[in-house]
Amino acid sequence: MDKKKKKNTRSRKGRRKARREKPAVIGTTGKKPAKAPKVARAVGGGTDPKRVAAILAKLDEAYPAATCELKHENPFQLLISTILSAQCTDVRVNQVTQTLYKKYPNAQAFAYATPSELEQEIRPTGFFRNKTKSIMGASRGIIENFGGQVPKTMEEILTLPGVARKTANVVLGTAYGIASGVVVDTHVIRLSRRLDLTKHEDPKKIEEDLMRAIPKEKWIQFSHQLIWHGRRVCVARKPRCVDCNLESICYSKDKTI
Repeated sequence: MDKKKKKNTRSRKGRRKARREKPAVIGTTGKKPAKAPKVARAVGGGTDPKRVAAILAKLDEAYPAATCELKHENPFQLLISTILSAQCTDVRVNQVTQTLYKKYPNAQAFAYATPSELEQEIRPTGFFRNKTKSIMGASRGIIENFGGQVPKTMEEILTLPGVARKTANVVLGTAYGIASGVVVDTHVIRLSRRLDLTKHEDPKKIEEDLMRAIPKEKWIQFSHQLIWHGRRVCVARKPRCVDCNLESICYSKDKTI
């Protein structure tokens, strides 16, 4: 009797051990073995040149005609629209500027506008008091220091009130075709991190990483394409990975498939 009990005890222990050692299968709660991302085997990871080239090719395929969606007729209007776009959608900015540029057709009109009136004109874009100061200051700077023309160098355009690198890159790249850097807005920040092109959160450091990883001749178009992709597919919440042509070379933890 005692021998039989011992035998049963040993067999139960053996079954428990076997269950512990049994590999996890689909449908179990067992820990699955870590898998290397497919892209790492195919075209490398992070900013590997082959992977970057694959990303650029996919973006070209999806958005061959991507461009700035702020409506403008000249570099000055683009500058004002970009200032207005801070914490505001391009759609809303375009709605506001449709009448704004009729009332204020040039830098002279903005520079010497009545602040309280201009504030009400741009109020729908948010932060209207600060934006009014920036717009009027930039307009005066253009008149007084640059002969009424938006400057064409990064060093000069950054001297204008309310103009930081993002705004400067938008104007220089879109209006003048000058690649002085990469536009880093909220979409570019999100997507460049999801695509593992940067580990940083600071826009300046992200731009530096992208300028190293992306060929200079692609800086302007890359920014437009990434912004378009961020608005249409790789949205902040629940990215539509099923519709994304970059899915096969993306291993973001935010993926939904």
